Amino acid sequence: MTGGEIFVWELIGTAILILMGAGVVANVTLKDSLGNNGGWLLINFGWGFAVFAGASIAAPSGAHLNPAVTLGLAVADKVEWAQVPIYFAAQMVGAFLGATLCWLAYKLQFDAHDAPESTLGIFSTGPTIDNKPWNVVTEVIGTFVLVFWVLASPTAKVSEAGVPQFGNSALGYAAVAFLVIGIGNSLGGPTGYAINPARDLGPRLAYAVLPIKGKGAANWGYSWVPVVGPLIGGALAGLLAMALV
Repeated sequence: MTGGEIFVWELIGTAILILMGAGVVANVTLKDSLGNNGGWLLINFGWGFAVFAGASIAAPSGAHLNPAVTLGLAVADKVEWAQVPIYFAAQMVGAFLGATLCWLAYKLQFDAHDAPESTLGIFSTGPTIDNKPWNVVTEVIGTFVLVFWVLASPTAKVSEAGVPQFGNSALGYAAVAFLVIGIGNSLGGPTGYAINPARDLGPRLAYAVLPIKGKGAANWGYSWVPVVGPLIGGALAGLLAMALV
């Protein structure tokens, strides 16, 4: 696959991921939305199905949708290092576009919301307790689970006895959707489980420039945490997979 094809599929897939993922948070957060106060489980399931949709669309490029996944695959020698910048760029642009589309879909609800200064959480993550070193640790752990699962999860094969063993591949991209829901339910409480640098930074950039009435600050002081933590987690997962798998 050419670099241009990788860029297009990753951009579209990541845009769909963020449109639907940020969309479910907007649905729960904004007061004039039918999903208002739908709760944490609705958000987690929404993000899981957003991953399913985005990954299914981006299947031709390998459906990374996440710089941490791309880095983990490269460290494990499953992706060419020359392709890594292409994946990163596509994921960032796609995340920005997806966040912008989310705002357009909910434009009237954003305008009518009675606490517009607190809408950053629709686009980006933040900690419940602000302690950046420990917040990084949380993101490292959550992302490690995601990326190591991607690298080590059993795939379809035929046993020595000739019996097909489907592993998780029989579930397709639904399998990773289930994993993301599980990570959100189990490990998402402290930081909102970015587990994806593009998922956090792209929408944060969009929030900073979109004309959202009465919006608050983009919290740039925290913005490095959901970038650095997931990249470390992805790299560690790649190293362990290379040693074991």
